[in-house]
Amino acid sequence: MTVPTIALTAPVGPADAPLLVLGPSLGTSTILWENTLPILAETFRVVAWDLPGHGASPAATEAFTVADLADAVADAVRTLGVDRILYAGVSLGGATGLELGLRHPQLVSALAVVASGAQLGSPESWRERAATVRAQSTAVLIIPSAQRWFAPGSMEREPELSGRLLHALRDADAQSYALCCEALAAYDVRDRLGELGMPVVALWGEHDEVAPETKAAEVASGVADGRAEMIAGVAHLPPAEAPAATADALLAFFPSVADAADASEGERA
Repeated sequence: MTVPTIALTAPVGPADAPLLVLGPSLGTSTILWENTLPILAETFRVVAWDLPGHGASPAATEAFTVADLADAVADAVRTLGVDRILYAGVSLGGATGLELGLRHPQLVSALAVVASGAQLGSPESWRERAATVRAQSTAVLIIPSAQRWFAPGSMEREPELSGRLLHALRDADAQSYALCCEALAAYDVRDRLGELGMPVVALWGEHDEVAPETKAAEVASGVADGRAEMIAGVAHLPPAEAPAATADALLAFFPSVADAADASEGERA
């Protein structure tokens, strides 16, 4: 296994604000956060990252784990000279966030896990999808992915963004996508959730069949300081389907965490 190379977007938002790192879902790119990021950047300094072979990140040539992706994110954000971050990731990006919190707890102040969980799908289904993509390219996934990703009405509400996300899936490097699937096949941190000491919120989409309420509840109840919250009217890609509602949930969570931390520091002083 090797730590893959990932690309970060240029930071936007107030230079002195906490850095918020946004992670992608499998098959998407930083486009996923495009309509949510400007709202978040009014309060935070924000960057987003791409999975290997997706968006601006170079293709992967060797196998990697979700833990390796977490190390890649840690390496990338530290090049910005930052030693504490807030993190929010969708699906595989959320799984990466949990691994980031486990492997780099000193880096992550608070964590939002969006449409994700401590374990996702079955190893067999991920390995099957990897084999299909290697044989036929990611284009074969466009129709089933659209059905998984979007709740009824979502594509009509955000037609331009939805279309661009499906193009991003088509353009993703097939081998890198397959390696991401194989990383998910091996991913399971359910028995380690209790090690996460930072505040965690698990956001789940009302119509999400990939990571339903049970996955969010498992994370929220398993960590030391967890909560779960539904985003209404969405399925598996809340930042694209409901940018304002997703931003509102994150803006409500992260400042409350910061306020609690400030209060605790004041009590210790």
